[in-house]
Amino acid sequence: MQETGEKAAHAASTKRAALFTAVTAAFLTPFMGSSVNLALPLIGKQFEIDAVLLSWISASYLLSAAMFLVPIGRVADIYGRKKIFLSGLSIFTVSLLLCGLAPSAMALIVFRFIQGLGSAMVFGTGMAILTSVFPPHERGRALGVTIAAVYVGLSAGPLVGGFLAEHLGWRSVFLATTPLGLIAVFQVMVRLKGEWADARGESFDSGGSIIYSFALLVLVLGFSRLPESLGIWMILAGVVFLAIFLWWETRQKSPILNIDLFVRNKVFAFSNLAALINYSATFAVVFLLSLYLQYVKGLTPQLAGLILASQPVTMAALSPLAGRLSDRIEPGVVASVGMAMTTVGLALLTVLDEATSLAFVVSTLFILGLGLALFSSPNTNAVMSSVESKHYGIASGTVGTMRLVGQMLSMGLAMMLLAIYVGRDQILPENHDAFLVAMKLAFIVSAALCFGGIFASLARGRLREKPP
Repeated sequence: MQETGEKAAHAASTKRAALFTAVTAAFLTPFMGSSVNLALPLIGKQFEIDAVLLSWISASYLLSAAMFLVPIGRVADIYGRKKIFLSGLSIFTVSLLLCGLAPSAMALIVFRFIQGLGSAMVFGTGMAILTSVFPPHERGRALGVTIAAVYVGLSAGPLVGGFLAEHLGWRSVFLATTPLGLIAVFQVMVRLKGEWADARGESFDSGGSIIYSFALLVLVLGFSRLPESLGIWMILAGVVFLAIFLWWETRQKSPILNIDLFVRNKVFAFSNLAALINYSATFAVVFLLSLYLQYVKGLTPQLAGLILASQPVTMAALSPLAGRLSDRIEPGVVASVGMAMTTVGLALLTVLDEATSLAFVVSTLFILGLGLALFSSPNTNAVMSSVESKHYGIASGTVGTMRLVGQMLSMGLAMMLLAIYVGRDQILPENHDAFLVAMKLAFIVSAALCFGGIFASLARGRLREKPP
């Protein structure tokens, strides 16, 4: 009897530790992504760097996370999820400290790349650990709390990041977050017992991992080198290597990306395509608007953060409602309405100039937040509901990959346009007009992408059969 009680207490302690660390990690990664954008003008001013190099501070993190997320999930399944999770959390935490102490812009970019690796290791294993620790009847609540932490991080990032950057300097955005990472590392080391490696002994597709990572690296480097001919050739090379990667994966017994699901499952394929388009069109909005509000409109980081928070706060408030709505109505229909509303929001952003009112910016961000809320939860619901339970891990990892690759492509578009119109110059009053042209073009291309995404979303067909 006593032994049974000890096992129950041990299981409860493991659950609490797993939930705490997963929630902390789920908060930290989006919080850092959204808060760093508010510090970019201060970083650019201190290091006197041009617009393209400034964008690499955000892009290097995303590039690294996108490069490593797909292979890391497979590595964790083979060698142990806790081991990879702890290593990733440690790397992420150390990189926070290094970023806060960075002596130069290039050092900061390198440390952000390392931070992206840590983030991929954490993100690629956190949900899987929760699924391993919590039984099915408790799993939904645990995952719900973790997803809520993502939205809290997205919402708090602009507010807290803007406040810290304005009052304590940009370095405080990284340094103030370091203790939270240390607490999470301690929790994993001391309280999270056990290990989970459901694919132990299976082979790892190292060739596919190298091809995939190299393709993304060359692609993004190419965007940053435009309009030079080298940039064009690098982008073409990146596309060719992505095609080689897809060909390679169809011939592997243990691929890191299950191409078969895309070929045989129409709902899965088009839902992921819709996710890729949506994130490609929307992620750079906060990056560009942060620069617009601080450089062009002359706002402080704190006030800019307050305005930018209106989008994630709207998403956090309405996403649960959108998720419940997709349980009653066809998820693809709800997601398509969300994509259409996102298109409207992006189209409205194309008219921004020096005289645009802040009320217009906030209203447009509210429309974008509503559109993203209506799209994200129902689209994820469609992806997960379109596969058998044995493919849940693959489906979840694929959605994460679409998100990160889409975010990276969104930043690539912004970098390309900044490189073409602003060039290797700092963003100063004399080139605000050039910056506005680049920003408007980014929003025009993004709105066009989202408009096409409506049809990709509708093309998935029905997930549920019509009632007789």
